[in-house]
Amino acid sequence: MAAIGYDVSGQATRIDEIGGRFDPWLLGAVVALACLGVVMVGSAAIAGGGQNVGPWYFLVRHAVYLGIGIAIALVVMRMELKQVEQYAQWLLLACFLLLLVLWLPHVGKTINGARRWLNLGPASFQVVELVKVFYLVWLASYLKRYSEEVAERWYAMIKPAGMALLLVGMLMLQPDFGSSMLLLGITVGMLVLGGAPLKRLVLPILLLLPGVVALVILEPYRMRRVTSFMDPWQDQLGAGYQLSNALMAIGRGEWLGVGLGGSVQKLSYLPMAHTDFIFSVVAEELGLVGVALVIGLYGLLVGRAFWLGLKCIELRRHFAGYLAFGIALWMGMQSFISMGVNLGLLPTKGLTLPLVSYGGSSVVMTCAALGLLLRVSYEYERAVRQVARRKAAGALAPVAAADAGGTAGAAYAAASARVEPARARVEPVLGKPARPESPALAALRRAR
Repeated sequence: MAAIGYDVSGQATRIDEIGGRFDPWLLGAVVALACLGVVMVGSAAIAGGGQNVGPWYFLVRHAVYLGIGIAIALVVMRMELKQVEQYAQWLLLACFLLLLVLWLPHVGKTINGARRWLNLGPASFQVVELVKVFYLVWLASYLKRYSEEVAERWYAMIKPAGMALLLVGMLMLQPDFGSSMLLLGITVGMLVLGGAPLKRLVLPILLLLPGVVALVILEPYRMRRVTSFMDPWQDQLGAGYQLSNALMAIGRGEWLGVGLGGSVQKLSYLPMAHTDFIFSVVAEELGLVGVALVIGLYGLLVGRAFWLGLKCIELRRHFAGYLAFGIALWMGMQSFISMGVNLGLLPTKGLTLPLVSYGGSSVVMTCAALGLLLRVSYEYERAVRQVARRKAAGALAPVAAADAGGTAGAAYAAASARVEPARARVEPVLGKPARPESPALAALRRAR
């Protein structure tokens, strides 16, 4: 039987019919970043992105991808998280299958020496973006079920760490170094938030570090990125070409920028201006004010997601809480890496700025992940309202019953009228001291 609550007017309300709402701060940050992305992709790709295409080619495609992503997000926002959690194990299996099918002839597609895309005919889909979402759902489900063991025992950390290393190994075969490091970072962060002691993670990280360094040293192009990042002006027209042009674009922006659409570096000087280096175009055209706005929006998005995760954990909604943590780590790390690359703080990585950079797979799956985050906010708000209504129901039920009329109301009113607190009956209890019967219990006993 469904629980019944009462509002201040005494009207009965089913607890399970109480709805929630999507967090306005999260929704505002997401909408603002998506709108900024449309504007900046249109501006950054006006020169055709270094390809023989029209000025609006990338803007139109970006708008289409964003529309698909919004449609998927709307579907996800209507799904109950408990239904999503039921398929967590299957989603993990799907991660490995998706990465395997890339190696099938005519299914996987190689671009710039990396086999990362599914061939969908007129379009391509980067599998790792879908893997991020599926893996986060599984990891959140795992931490919900084994958070106590993760906090106390070594072996409970082996499974998520092993799954992450297997996925990283398959990603490195493509190769995709940036997404691999992002996946490892998210895993470590979620294990810490799931209760794993930091001292237990230090040794595995130290053992893994030489392997990461070896991957950089053994690949000449990765080593060139590291050396050019340290001093891009030493080989400005070679290995340091991207970063040096990005830094020149940022320097030209000064405080208020050169004006929207006024960037010079995007005119075939700065490679990938509409994808990996769109933050430099933002800095050139909108200046320090625009940069601060972008950083502030990501800070709001990530901070609110972490806050939401903590509140869900307090309500013992662990799956929702860990899912919010995972998406916050994903958005925070990827945006930090992308902006850090543009500012010369990190070596060049092929990671886009979430929602702002042009992209098909990344935009669509980022929208899907943020749809999940908004669903978390909806269910959290619904749970808060249901708890508040249950508390109110406990306080208002006697008043509502007295005002309801009919047999139940009359019985309750008659029982209440006969309550005599001064003559409360004393009920003996075997083996315990006798204690007086409460007036409420006496009234209900007489009503029978």
